[in-house]
Amino acid sequence: MSIRPALQRGITLIEQIMFIVIVSVGVIGLVSVMNPAIRASADPMLTKQLVAIAESLLNEVMHQPFTWCDPDDPAASTALSYGDCASPQNTFGPTPAGETRYAAGAGTAFDNVADYGGFSMANIDDPSGSNAMAGYSASVAVARAGTSLGLADDSAALSVTVTVARGSETFSLTGYRFRYAPRI
Repeated sequence: MSIRPALQRGITLIEQIMFIVIVSVGVIGLVSVMNPAIRASADPMLTKQLVAIAESLLNEVMHQPFTWCDPDDPAASTALSYGDCASPQNTFGPTPAGETRYAAGAGTAFDNVADYGGFSMANIDDPSGSNAMAGYSASVAVARAGTSLGLADDSAALSVTVTVARGSETFSLTGYRFRYAPRI
């Protein structure tokens, strides 16, 4: 009778060590690829905040009237040119000069698209002056855009560009506003 040699079962110590080394190299490679992605994962949040602030401020500006006269002028709804107004809205910036974004009374708050021309703020807040978001800044540029849009009168349309920044990140959003008063 012959004795059969025992069959090997399992793995040797060298095979286990090789398996551990190979898996470790793979895990280290995976972690080194994931680390920069995890560090930069806050960037989409910053971009979303920049976009939300720009949209909000542009929406605020675009909902203002765009007329020949300052909206407080009695001729605002009937004027056919700047000459028909006691206080024409033919310059960019607050008209009259004392208007601000934060005022509450008639004649003291921004009430026309052109009033926002050149407006900027260091920390983002709402029109009441609260809810500051430190580190964010915004600026508004208003320019005549009628002829670039194919209109005969350059003052018939305005281009409004809102730029929001935080650190080295910036985001700009542009909208167009057409004169609607009076409707003739």
